[in-house]
Amino acid sequence: MNGMLILAIVCALVAGAAIAWALKERLRAATAEARIGMLQEQGELVRAQLTQSAASVAEEILRKNDEVVRGREQLAQARLEAQLKPVADTLLKFQEQVTAVEKQRAEETGGLKEQIAQMLQAATATQDEARKLSSALRRGAGVQGRWGEQTLRNVLEAAGLSNRYDFDEQTSTDTDEGRRRPDVTVRLPGGALFVIDAKCSLNAFLEIQEAVDDFGRDAAGMRHVQSVRSHISGLSAKAYWDQFDASPDFVAMFVPLDSALAAALDREPNLMNEAMDKRVVIVTPSTLFALCKAVVYGWRVEEQAANAQKIAELGRELYKRIAVMGGHANSVGKALEAAVSRYNQFVGSLETQVLTQARRFEDLKVEHQGKAVETLEPLESAIRPLAKLSSAETPPVRLVAGDEG
Repeated sequence: MNGMLILAIVCALVAGAAIAWALKERLRAATAEARIGMLQEQGELVRAQLTQSAASVAEEILRKNDEVVRGREQLAQARLEAQLKPVADTLLKFQEQVTAVEKQRAEETGGLKEQIAQMLQAATATQDEARKLSSALRRGAGVQGRWGEQTLRNVLEAAGLSNRYDFDEQTSTDTDEGRRRPDVTVRLPGGALFVIDAKCSLNAFLEIQEAVDDFGRDAAGMRHVQSVRSHISGLSAKAYWDQFDASPDFVAMFVPLDSALAAALDREPNLMNEAMDKRVVIVTPSTLFALCKAVVYGWRVEEQAANAQKIAELGRELYKRIAVMGGHANSVGKALEAAVSRYNQFVGSLETQVLTQARRFEDLKVEHQGKAVETLEPLESAIRPLAKLSSAETPPVRLVAGDEG
């Protein structure tokens, strides 16, 4: 009975303990569930806060990143602008220069076109004048002769020679063969002169210029050479050097075109030697200009020599007059020296014979109104002689005829 009771009690205790443990566990589970719920709520709250904070932080980070990016972009743009500014300035200057060059090119192009047009007009006018001149020269030997004489006159005047003073035109001379009339006679220093003849046919030369083939040019060239050679022979036969006193033994044959002489020499190189063997010197405007320049120089030298002679005569006359004037100056000096000597003698006599007596009035207290007798000093300065005009140093003066004494 007691055992059962104890067992019942033990069972009751065990059951109570079990119930108590179950209750405790249930309470713990409830508490845990409550805590878990609380933690879940807190976790949701924290999650929400974290989400909000993360969003804010992300927005802030994004904002700062945007600011940094904008700052970097602005800085990069500023640096790029700073680096590109010289390039931009250079490009601007280059553009301005290109614009200026383009404007200048346009102006020059316009001016060049105008100049080309003027040149074309001038070339056309030159061709027209050349055709007119060619037509005029083909009219006859008289036209060519007058043109050659005018060209010769222009060359002589351009070289510095004056018509009727330094050269004469169409001077007539009488010979056994008849009257000769050289185109020009040029005066040389010393009374000499030489003859220039300007008659030369240019018909064959003009045919050379107008020939359309080599055969025509060669044929016209041979006719031109023959024309020049015949004119050389004609001038040599006239022997102008025998008709004038003090004339060089040659005559100048004037060809009014350098190209005409060149065309003849191209086909006959010995033409110049043939002419010189016949005492004929072929000249063109260029060579005649140089020859006449030499003549002008000779006249200048002769004029200087004549002036030097006049200067020498003037110098002799001036020296004679200076010598005469020096003699007068020497006479004046001697007269002044004599006057000084007389003055010193007068001062000595006045000082010793008169003024000593006059000063005694001062010792006697005679009223002299404050006027003292002044002391007279003799003159010590001597007259300077004209040593350069002394007879020992003066060379003798040669008097030419007509000098006055």
